[in-house]
Amino acid sequence: MTPEEMASVREDLEAFAAELFDGFFRADQRRWGQAYVRGLLLDGQRKSVEPMAARLGEDGNRQALAHFITSSPWDPAHVRARLAWRMHEAIGPEALIVDDTGFLKDGDASACVSRQYTGTAGKVTNCQVGVSLHLATTAPPRPSTGGCSCPHPGIPTRRRPTRTRSPAAAGAGFRPRWGMWRSGSWPWT
Repeated sequence: MTPEEMASVREDLEAFAAELFDGFFRADQRRWGQAYVRGLLLDGQRKSVEPMAARLGEDGNRQALAHFITSSPWDPAHVRARLAWRMHEAIGPEALIVDDTGFLKDGDASACVSRQYTGTAGKVTNCQVGVSLHLATTAPPRPSTGGCSCPHPGIPTRRRPTRTRSPAAAGAGFRPRWGMWRSGSWPWT
């Protein structure tokens, strides 16, 4: 999306982001959440903090945006649930599709990396496994939510990453594979 296109839809986008981040108690979190959404939508191949901050212009405080993404205490499940509800209302899905995708990794410094089977490579290799939920109609399915499936802490792996800020690395528990969307606990319920 070009800056001109962004300007033409900014009011609608701000209303959408206000709804999406409504559960945030602090105004600065809501502000940087909205800036982050705008940064993701603007043209540019890299969606990391520094290039996004540069594209955002006066709203592009790199340090504040990085703090929002990496250190600010907020629950992504709340945002995903609001987004899933919004998409459910807009799409009216006929079916839910759960899909897993392997992201091949050379090392083990990223969150949730372990030696496991992935269809992407067709063998057991170092990878992350991303699990996504898609809302399906007669039109092409649309992704609703997703996450990284971390291996169970009891499964032997090489060194656990210590440089990452993942919940598994921080000792906050793990999310069992396929346990993201147990029956009765869909993201929008």
